[in-house]
Amino acid sequence: MPETPTPDPTPIPRGRALLWGGAGTLLLMAVVVVLLASGMVPSTRGNPAAQGSTAVEPGINAAASTLLQLDPQSAPQLTAPALSLTDQAGKHVTLAQFRGKSVVLSFNDDKCEDLCTLLAQDVVAANKDLGANAKDVVFLSINANPYYPSPSAVKEWTDSHGLAGDTNWVFGTGSPKQLAADAAAYGVPIELDPKTKSVVHGTELFYIDPAGKEAALGQFGTASANTELYAHAMAQAAVDLLPNAASIHVAGPSPAATARQAGASINAAAPAITLPQLSHPNNTTSLGAFKGKVTVVNFWASTCTACVAEMPAIEQAHKDLAKTANFVGIDVADNPRDAAAFAARYGTTYPLLSDPAGTASGAYQIPGLPFTAVIGPDGTMLVRHPGAMTAEQLEYVLHSLAQGGS
Repeated sequence: MPETPTPDPTPIPRGRALLWGGAGTLLLMAVVVVLLASGMVPSTRGNPAAQGSTAVEPGINAAASTLLQLDPQSAPQLTAPALSLTDQAGKHVTLAQFRGKSVVLSFNDDKCEDLCTLLAQDVVAANKDLGANAKDVVFLSINANPYYPSPSAVKEWTDSHGLAGDTNWVFGTGSPKQLAADAAAYGVPIELDPKTKSVVHGTELFYIDPAGKEAALGQFGTASANTELYAHAMAQAAVDLLPNAASIHVAGPSPAATARQAGASINAAAPAITLPQLSHPNNTTSLGAFKGKVTVVNFWASTCTACVAEMPAIEQAHKDLAKTANFVGIDVADNPRDAAAFAARYGTTYPLLSDPAGTASGAYQIPGLPFTAVIGPDGTMLVRHPGAMTAEQLEYVLHSLAQGGS
């Protein structure tokens, strides 16, 4: 589910309380829509980029810092709390064993199939940008879900999200008591729902230097859906902590070279993105070509469990309302072959596009998967809906818009 800034008059010392979670957090979904519609954004406390600084680390400029929501930690820096976990291969892992390397530490739900999919995509892309330098960077994640604490659970998540081949990805787990203690040590909020065995947890990213010190604190939020930009900035922030940072080249586009898209909010002009067609990648389609009718744009991925139930519902709504509304599906974070097979399995007949670099998902600032945007006939963003929708819900929304004269 999507993350949302949580108002907190007494902030947790180590980070801002940004949350994401699994199925069932309907209140958070509603809050995200309201926040995006009103233009509210996470706090910029301690963020030099937000305060006008030109650089916060040797290779990080203001645009990259803003993208990462980066807060460099002032001296004296804290020593990152010690960890003793079991990784996805069943091996004992400690934070101390990574001394001499740069560590990007996150907390991740091993049953999450929505926003965490985007985090996995960013790690894969960051490793491509790092190239041979990936050997000096570790992406260490701590299981935030005490209901599924086994090594097999974190391995299943790792394998299903395309990270099995990344040797510097470490997904650690432990006993529920141990996991709770680790989250508390890092000041990461965890909300538990025993009935559904689901969690909502903080989106902090801790950048830990080779000496084991917390050098910077970042956030994983809606902007991280733009994989090319976020992955490059994350990789750059990690290598900047290495002693030989000046001699390291990180591939990928710099956030400074790309202007921020402003069409993600309600009543603004929706971004007119052009993407390759999923089944015919040599052909492209622009969302701007669908003007004239209301257009439903659904972001999905084959690794997203909520999308499994939603895709047939979108197809049913498409069959019922094809004369009055356009339907477009945008695949995120997938191998095109896997995505096409997934869509064929559920009998999808509306146009499908591929967003391998996260260009569209970043421009639309999607907070997780699935995500649906409804665009008016004139190209205005009318609805932002995080999470799955039923055919009845979607048809109700479209009928309501029609009756309202949209």
